[in-house]
Amino acid sequence: MKSLKRFFGIVGMSLMLAAPLAQAKPSTPASDLQLPKVYKVQLAKGVSADDAADSMKLRANALNIKLVSELPLSKQVEAVTGKPQRRMTIFQFCDAVTAKELVDLNLDYAIFLPCRVALIEDKNGQVWLIMMDMNVDQLAREGKMSKALKQKISKVRNDLIEIINAGAKGDL
Repeated sequence: MKSLKRFFGIVGMSLMLAAPLAQAKPSTPASDLQLPKVYKVQLAKGVSADDAADSMKLRANALNIKLVSELPLSKQVEAVTGKPQRRMTIFQFCDAVTAKELVDLNLDYAIFLPCRVALIEDKNGQVWLIMMDMNVDQLAREGKMSKALKQKISKVRNDLIEIINAGAKGDL
């Protein structure tokens, strides 16, 4: 009897916790934005993944773009599986003020934040820097954003391209 009460207690608790999820509804997207293009650059010969990472961090700092997170996914997979993994690190960069203005315009734009750059080693051992290349003009049309905000977003995009190119070349 005691185990039956415990079972129903667990089931009841699970239902109470799941209730808010069942009531949640997906947000209606601001528009039917097309999937963004990808900006992808191969590391130059002689540039290591660590050199690229250091170069991106230094360039981001020089451009006043904050590195808000670095996710060493390959190390996490290696810790779980016990097997060596190809390098896969996600860097998240942000211009917080521009991000706030974008989200103030439309909450759905939060899915683009923060800006991510992936450092990925492919099956052949070549390392790539990859990011989503947002179509700023389309975002501006869909969100009816001000010219000033569009310029800020374009600057962030261009700064991210500069960060990736510095990483790919190993520029310090």
